[in-house]
Amino acid sequence: MNHSVHPVDQRLPLIQTAVLGFQHVLVMYSACIIVPLILGAALKLPKDQLTLIINADLFAAGLATLLQCAGNRFFGIQLPIMMGVTFASVTPMIAIALNPGIGLPGVYGAIIASGIFGLLFAPVMGRLLRFFPPVVTGTVLLVIGISLMRVGIDWSAGGQPTLANGGPNPDYGNPVYLAISLLQLLLILGLNRFAKGFIANIAVLLGVLVGFFIAFIRGDIMLDGIGHTPWFSTITPFAFGVPTFDAVAVISMCMVMLVTMVESTGMFLALGKMVDRPTTRERLVRGLRADGLGAVVGGVFNAFPYTSFSQNIGLVSMTGVKSRFVCIAGALILIGLGLFPKLAYVVASTPQYVLGAAGMVMFGMVTLMGVRILSTVDFEKSRYNLLIAATSVGIGMIPMVSPMYFHHLPEWSRVFTESGIILSVFTALILNLLFNGPTKPDEAEAGAARSAVLGES
Repeated sequence: MNHSVHPVDQRLPLIQTAVLGFQHVLVMYSACIIVPLILGAALKLPKDQLTLIINADLFAAGLATLLQCAGNRFFGIQLPIMMGVTFASVTPMIAIALNPGIGLPGVYGAIIASGIFGLLFAPVMGRLLRFFPPVVTGTVLLVIGISLMRVGIDWSAGGQPTLANGGPNPDYGNPVYLAISLLQLLLILGLNRFAKGFIANIAVLLGVLVGFFIAFIRGDIMLDGIGHTPWFSTITPFAFGVPTFDAVAVISMCMVMLVTMVESTGMFLALGKMVDRPTTRERLVRGLRADGLGAVVGGVFNAFPYTSFSQNIGLVSMTGVKSRFVCIAGALILIGLGLFPKLAYVVASTPQYVLGAAGMVMFGMVTLMGVRILSTVDFEKSRYNLLIAATSVGIGMIPMVSPMYFHHLPEWSRVFTESGIILSVFTALILNLLFNGPTKPDEAEAGAARSAVLGES
């Protein structure tokens, strides 16, 4: 081993690099594909379009990871990071797509615009971090998790409680679906309790695979069209049409980009300490630029905005392998997986009840990540923080607990009012500025790094 080479830049033997890269892909795979499945279910996309989005997501996630890990003088943090779609984008994208005048072209236009926004704002993000203390980021993550939890619960019961025609779904809550979800949940919990290392890290994926096998035996996996699906296919840019740019949709996705950049900043600072390569201001800007460019790539290739996955940062800590070339190998594997439509077709054919337990666990983890970050906030000495968090969570819950609350407002406002995440971001930002004012720069960076450590542990 050449001791003059930093562990981050160390090149391991090819086979070892490939195996470790594949390990990173397995750890992130279930979280990576779940967002296209949520979007597809919400929009009732046909299987061929859902297959396209799943492939596009894997492909774009690989490109975004490659950009971050390989990097150059302008883009990329050049640390061992795997990039995946941010959960913060889910409900805003659904709200935009369900707007009859916008649809998916408007979603991808807003994602591209938010990526350009990220590129422009990357150099000043260090100053903007002052406006996102833990009371803001923790509250937003809490609302994200709770908002998504409804999806996991409905999945475990077999889908939506109502059919497309508005009538009740007679299959919703089928005891067989509930039993299978319970079995998967017990398996996931058991693996986390009794297994160690890599097996524990892929417990959610193994739970989904067991559920898929049971569904296949029951005859619930419909693969009728797989024979017409090619083995290999490239990703076509703008497959859903030329992107459109609605002002309200763009603003909402730019808010998501701000949250993503704050999240990424914390991850970069924490990971830099973990691998003994401190995240300088120059490296931070390069990493955030890569986040922005990754969103532009996602919008072009019918995918999503991307952020660093905390579970993969946890894997770096667990294995002790700090080489960024391992994640570059993972990126190439993701790109390769994105070029095989038959695999994506199988994923798209998965019954929703198979994904319920995984969804509840993953979204519950997002919720508890917000709780853990809020646990670092001083609620005793500053009653303002309690007021900020309570009000922001309450307003963020409105679209979920009372969907008709804003129905008298103009049509254009629905992109904002139907997303609890956007509502909570706006509320927390404004109230924190009103009551606390901007945080000191050094405290902001320390808080962001501490929040990232809580998220990955």
